[in-house]
Amino acid sequence: MKNKHLNILLFGLIVLTVMGCQQQTTSFNILDFGAKGDNLTVNTKAINSAIEKVSEKGGGTVVIPSGTFISGTVVLLSNVNLHFEPGSKLVGSKDTSDYLMLKNALFSEGYNRNGLIYSVDAVHVSITGTGEINGNGTYFMNGIDKPHLLSGFDRKFVRQGNEFMKPGTVFEDGPVSYAYRPGMMIVFERCENIHISGVTLKDSPEWTVRIGDCDNVNVEGISILNNPLIPNNDGIHCTNSRNIRISDCNIIAGDDAIIVTGFSNQPSPDDPAWKVPSFGNKTGYAENVTVTNCVLSSRSACIRVGYGNHPIRNLVFSNLVMYESNRGIGVFARDNSRIENVLFSNIIINTRLYSGHWWGKGEPIHISSGQDTKNGKPGIINNIRFSNITATSETGILIYGTENSVIDNICLESIKLTINKGKYTESYGGNFDLLPVYPLEIAIFKHDIPGLYAQYVKHLTVSHFELNWGTGLPSFFTNAIEINHFGNILLESIDGNPAPVSKGLSAIMLRDGTNAVLRNCSTNDGSVLLKKEMVK
Repeated sequence: MKNKHLNILLFGLIVLTVMGCQQQTTSFNILDFGAKGDNLTVNTKAINSAIEKVSEKGGGTVVIPSGTFISGTVVLLSNVNLHFEPGSKLVGSKDTSDYLMLKNALFSEGYNRNGLIYSVDAVHVSITGTGEINGNGTYFMNGIDKPHLLSGFDRKFVRQGNEFMKPGTVFEDGPVSYAYRPGMMIVFERCENIHISGVTLKDSPEWTVRIGDCDNVNVEGISILNNPLIPNNDGIHCTNSRNIRISDCNIIAGDDAIIVTGFSNQPSPDDPAWKVPSFGNKTGYAENVTVTNCVLSSRSACIRVGYGNHPIRNLVFSNLVMYESNRGIGVFARDNSRIENVLFSNIIINTRLYSGHWWGKGEPIHISSGQDTKNGKPGIINNIRFSNITATSETGILIYGTENSVIDNICLESIKLTINKGKYTESYGGNFDLLPVYPLEIAIFKHDIPGLYAQYVKHLTVSHFELNWGTGLPSFFTNAIEINHFGNILLESIDGNPAPVSKGLSAIMLRDGTNAVLRNCSTNDGSVLLKKEMVK
């Protein structure tokens, strides 16, 4: 009996030893497949061969060792961890023919090739380590003397008229133009169980990380350090994905830093043509996202929620620092979408006006709904809450609903806002920017700037709002709060004056609404607290 037990024990030890050896053999170094870290050799084939070998063995790790490895598109397969050792760099090739063509482009123009890493219909995929992934984006760009200047607005509606972003002007803040460029640097499409940690991502030519139609994603402790002059090099762009955790990241981007949108190649789940995919997001909702403990800087919005026709819901953003940005937080309902149940808390925001054609005009918080095309339908925004926000900006908070899309159930609580004059206040300020939107009359257009402006809203609560004005502001800065076309609003513990330059204005202006309640509101300069026009 003892010998029998001993044999069983020995057999078990042998099995464990064999399993251990098998696990060890599932880690391959790309050098063993002919890769050369000499900053010259294009290693696309060698890296993909290592990934394919690991995948054939059921999964494991592909190691990128110390050195600089040039590559085109790397295809990441199921159950493969692409691991970057200290001192390693994966750098995008300068030859766009080294990047795979896209089979199903998310957009019709400008996104016809993949970038550096691509994974589709895969499960249990990861990118880890302490190395660097560099997209070589700046190589493909023109200088600042050739700006990226799009249409979509009409200067006749802008305060500065024909002097606004006048053609031929060199914009020091970009965006710069380009003749061609590779695609999004890292793309996960219809994938499940994704993990990205530790790595530094640099100089993406387009979106840095796209998480498209995916489920169960964890991104932690990464840095994204992009050239802020490059248009569209968003940080982490989550398109119609669910169950996402993003934490402890540092992101500098020429476009939005962290984004949750309803973009998808598929119809909305409300459409009879919707089909449940075999991999990735099987609900069709962009939902269940948390973003926390991140430091963000952007030439567009640090946090953007919205665009795309799939519904967006159940998002939490907390413990964030936003600095030197064109916008802090943006929530945009277009494309007949729905956005609901979004929380923002414990956030420090610093925004400013930038030169060049960046969307936004320095708003710390922007919420808007509207149609994006002539025949489009506006989206719906419901139940968005902000709490414990400290913001310094060069313009006010904007909540812009329309008659066909009234914004519902917005709460701003414990907000401290300081508005200062900046370098571009005269040349870019005094305008609202709702891009992209239809018609052109409301794309970028002249408008006075209160500390907080809202229109076509219902069930709006503003509580414990403190507003401070800087010196030297021009005359288009006006009331502390202005609200038009409203129903059921509560203003409580408001501490703010009209702008010092605007003599004779009230602190709070209410027009064309019903059911307004004010509690514990005050001014400290003796100005008129409230002016009401057609308020019932």
